Amino acid sequence: MHLVYPAVLAALLFCTGIYGVLARRNAILVLMSVELMLNAVNLNLVAFDVWLSRTAEEKLHSGQALTLFTIAIAAAEIGIGLAIVLAVYRARGTSDIDKLRDTAEGHETDGPDGPDGPNGNHGPEDNGDDNDSGNDNGPQPPTAKKAEATA
Repeated sequence: MHLVYPAVLAALLFCTGIYGVLARRNAILVLMSVELMLNAVNLNLVAFDVWLSRTAEEKLHSGQALTLFTIAIAAAEIGIGLAIVLAVYRARGTSDIDKLRDTAEGHETDGPDGPDGPNGNHGPEDNGDDNDSGNDNGPQPPTAKKAEATA
């Protein structure tokens, strides 16, 4: 068998994986596309190992050994990636990558202007103070607000 057939198939698999990474918004589908790209690399490693072992007449099969290492690393990567995606899904309720970009900032935006509105105020009843407890004892430390929120 010629080297061209598995090389073209691996190129098609890799291009399909790149398209999946760039076009998909679901994190699990992105992980599947990365796995497809790794499998294309594995196919290339095995194909070139067979081709080089015929020409060099060596019995080492280093391409197949590298493929086994790649499969082991890919399994670990998918396991950790899936655990992260499931944890984020439980916390945020979505696995959409566009909506998960807010995770780095540490806050959620309700719209294009954020939760505070276009001018930065909290709403029409905003009187300027940040004391939301209803009493006018002045500003409270963060621990007191947290204790009030849990009570």
